[in-house]
Amino acid sequence: MNTRNETTAPPVAFLPGYLCRTYAWAYLSPRTMPWLDRMPVVSAILWGNAGRLMRWTVDRFAPGDSVLQAACVYGALSPMLARRVGVGGRLDVRDVAPIQIANVRRKLAGLPQARAEVFDLVEPLDERFDGVCCFFLLHEVPEPERRRIVANLLAAVKPGGRAVFVDYHRPRRGHLLAPVMAVVFRWLEPFAESLLDVPLETLAAEARDFDWHKETRFGGLYQLVVATRR
Repeated sequence: MNTRNETTAPPVAFLPGYLCRTYAWAYLSPRTMPWLDRMPVVSAILWGNAGRLMRWTVDRFAPGDSVLQAACVYGALSPMLARRVGVGGRLDVRDVAPIQIANVRRKLAGLPQARAEVFDLVEPLDERFDGVCCFFLLHEVPEPERRRIVANLLAAVKPGGRAVFVDYHRPRRGHLLAPVMAVVFRWLEPFAESLLDVPLETLAAEARDFDWHKETRFGGLYQLVVATRR
């Protein structure tokens, strides 16, 4: 692997308590990670929509862009982003969990335009990017941390650049999967409910410097939001 991928930021002091209490089985276990990090599994979790949501996300960026990916993502998103920006661009992946960074470095082997660093996104970022990608992260963090993360991600976007958020959303009334997702959120995603009805542009004061465009997919279950810095 290129030496850029071997460089890490100073380690975080400790893993967030909410991550250890709620998601250790999904993101911190070397037993479950290889199983969950498969596109068929990711696609099943997203009701067959993983591929199209990832493609929609990747298409928001251009060859030559410098892109920050906020947190590691299971499946093929990171290699897709790295190939999209190409050798003339750059992909930085930052995640608070060292085990996740080690895993994404493996997936990015042979892509010298990509690097991955241990970093807690509740802390301000040290540089700006043409684009920021936040794919199904916000529903997994408590509201106070969510607001700090959104503020930091928006602050990291260059003038004319964009932040792309893809996440859960309140499904339309009568959606056949609404009862199922209510159970999923209650038992597996306890922070999701506080996100479903909240416009992302209300989460940070930095949002006023951006133009916001929101779409929904799959009966409103997913939201796709692009914030472009003026």
